[in-house]
Amino acid sequence: MKIPELQTDRLRLRAFRDEDLDAYAVMCADPEVMRFLGAGVTLSRADAWRSMAGFLGHWALRGYGMWALEEKATGTLVGRAGFLNPEGWPGFELGWTLGRPYWGRGFATEAARRALAFAFEELGRDRVMSLIRPGNTPSMRVAERLGETRTGEIELLGGPCFVYEARRP
Repeated sequence: MKIPELQTDRLRLRAFRDEDLDAYAVMCADPEVMRFLGAGVTLSRADAWRSMAGFLGHWALRGYGMWALEEKATGTLVGRAGFLNPEGWPGFELGWTLGRPYWGRGFATEAARRALAFAFEELGRDRVMSLIRPGNTPSMRVAERLGETRTGEIELLGGPCFVYEARRP
């Protein structure tokens, strides 16, 4: 399957490539970055590679998935954004993660806004959710800027998650 490439003013949303591993592994080894993701633990370099491979496989199996976020001006991998819905997941989720040097620059909102439009316009989704751990205030702000509203709380991977939702306009 060909993974679509999307653009924003500052970002290229594209498929992960093998040469992304160095930057992605650094991001996944940062305890502050990983604190609110999954089980809240850092990933080894090998686990970061498996994570990238899983994102690519998600595209092949589901027809959607996570994009690598590349800053257009520099060609630097700054994070990831896109969709998750692996087996056993509570539903179609829009998520985002940035490396710490790229926090506070609006990249997460910019990428997630483009991905959300893709979900509604290209994938025909009526509802998108984001699962956000309590305490992850920056991600809550991103969700709110996207027009998502908090609709509940679930237990996921051993801890609570707030459910934020956006519906097709």
